Amino acid sequence: MPEPEPAGEVRGVPAPERGAWLRRGISRNGGPLVEDRDTQVVWLQAGPYYADSRGFAGTTSFDGVQVRFHHLTGEPGDDTGTLRRDGANLVEWGTNPDGSTFLEIWTPLAGADGVTGSWSGPDHHVVRVGRHVVHVDSRAGTYWRL
Repeated sequence: MPEPEPAGEVRGVPAPERGAWLRRGISRNGGPLVEDRDTQVVWLQAGPYYADSRGFAGTTSFDGVQVRFHHLTGEPGDDTGTLRRDGANLVEWGTNPDGSTFLEIWTPLAGADGVTGSWSGPDHHVVRVGRHVVHVDSRAGTYWRL
């Protein structure tokens, strides 16, 4: 289990330019880390565009410390988090639009080589990274492995 977020300013890393990530666990509001066993949460990043299978997609920006996930499709609001590497994994500490906090552990997915892109329309956003595709619209997010 990763260490709690250090006190004071934490120097984060930007979202990867390209990546397919599976969430392994989450801690909410300082609670225990709960492993994802019955759910599959996937985050795809293609350049500045991302899609999250929980039902939101858009762009990311980095201010030198934190990454902001701007929700342009699906669930409204923005998430702000600090990413750091833990071996091959990414650990993210952040704040949700409602002010609640989270810690998430992200593991890279195999099969991320190959075609990468992002496409959007009036009510949807699709990101593909290699064999992984996430489609988000106003109703839900959906993940497929090709």
